[in-house]
Amino acid sequence: MTNIITIKSTGDFKLTMKFLKKLNSRAFYRKIEEYAKMGVDALASATPKDTGETADSWGYQIEMTSSSVTIYWTNTNMVGNTPLALLIDVGHGTKNGQWVEGEHYITPALRPVFDKISDDVWREVIS
Repeated sequence: MTNIITIKSTGDFKLTMKFLKKLNSRAFYRKIEEYAKMGVDALASATPKDTGETADSWGYQIEMTSSSVTIYWTNTNMVGNTPLALLIDVGHGTKNGQWVEGEHYITPALRPVFDKISDDVWREVIS
């Protein structure tokens, strides 16, 4: 006995094609610089301030490939080869063997930026 599966479809793929064309146009990549600057502002505002040097040292780099966009937030205030901002965030040991607990400010500062990117990209895709 042979089982036959039949699939019937009506309509067209206009909406699907519109969605795919929009993705291919990379229209939502236009605002990447704006998002990167938002991240710098958020990080600078959230960075604990002693001298303010670490807060003033935030920057960004944008890397675009044919299939992705990546924003790298950077901080140039270094202790050796390590950004001081990272040491403040995750904690660090001192020369005399003590541990300084981290203040965990980076992820919370960037969360609203990530949410905005997500919302804007979703709006762009469904519009």
